[in-house]
Amino acid sequence: MSAIDFDQPVNRRDTSSVKWERYADQSVLPMWIADTDFKAPDAILEALTQRIEHGVFGYTSAPDELTQTIVERMQRLYQWQIKSEWIVWIPGLVCGLNITCKALSTLQPDTDSKVLIPDPIYPYFNSAAKHSAVGVCKVPMLQIGQRWVVDFAQLEASITPETIALLFCNPHNPAGTVYTLEELQKISAILLKYKLYICSDEIHCDLILDKNATHIPIASLNRDIEQQCITLMAPSKSFNIAGLGCSFAIIANKNLRQKFQTAAVGIVPGVNLLGYSATLAAYTKCDAWLLQKNAYLKANHDYLLAEINTIPGLKMLPHQATYLAWIDVSAANLKDPALFFEQAGVGLSPGADFGNKHFVRLNFGCTKELLTEAVKRMRNAILNHLQG
Repeated sequence: MSAIDFDQPVNRRDTSSVKWERYADQSVLPMWIADTDFKAPDAILEALTQRIEHGVFGYTSAPDELTQTIVERMQRLYQWQIKSEWIVWIPGLVCGLNITCKALSTLQPDTDSKVLIPDPIYPYFNSAAKHSAVGVCKVPMLQIGQRWVVDFAQLEASITPETIALLFCNPHNPAGTVYTLEELQKISAILLKYKLYICSDEIHCDLILDKNATHIPIASLNRDIEQQCITLMAPSKSFNIAGLGCSFAIIANKNLRQKFQTAAVGIVPGVNLLGYSATLAAYTKCDAWLLQKNAYLKANHDYLLAEINTIPGLKMLPHQATYLAWIDVSAANLKDPALFFEQAGVGLSPGADFGNKHFVRLNFGCTKELLTEAVKRMRNAILNHLQG
């Protein structure tokens, strides 16, 4: 496969892009929502073109070839033997979180059920629980060395008779942590001890940047935790096809799977046929493209890490995965960090949305040129602020 030119910008203006049309001031660089600015692989574009040329877009179920591809992929990448009937197709990971909370809320209908959620975390974890009237107990993440990990002692201490599950994110959004085997075993032991379920959002599992890190689905550890787990995955972040709405849950426990499917009935639409076509192409023909993309993201990450840590008042830890940087701005003494940087021409996600107002999240899934300009604007804004 020839080298892909990820430096080549793609004009996303006037395409109804959520990312690029958020700001009225078009000079603001949009580096917030988690989609990348890279064109999807040619194999995906060809698969979509072929399906479009067929000309009929009726109701469609998941192709058997795609389901078998997922089974084989779990075995090849993670030595995890799953069965095809464990796979439940859904039109998005956020949708999956909401279905999960609705399904879990039926487990103890006569009590005030609660779920444990690491803090900080992607905001839809908290909103999914709220939508299903499930209580939330936030478990802090700790900085240990150069990584953010959940506080294992506090995780166990937070469990009460009302606790039904842990909502988990690995690789973690926004901290970029890839949990080790030992760490996952600690979490698994706690969940098994108290007979708790776990919903593990693993959407960023293909985007490992640290050569010393390996993604391990927590459900693959042993048959016991497998029976208590809902694993959520998708090709959307990896291959930049989020707009096609194709994700899946892997649920070994038949009773839990039925509750998940029942919770979706009449509310959640099926996956559209273009999503299936793109996913099949992604998982069968785009591994080489993904390797090149990850190499480009790693270079962007390394540049950003070096630069951010030379800007007074800003701090960033290395990220093992994802293209989302979690930046500590507490020492810069900014009243509203996201607004401050937006006024400087860089649109970032407010840390408050994830649980910490002293941070911002920056999407570096863009051209190096765009990233360089964003860093330049951030640096100048901070220096002017400190001088003012």
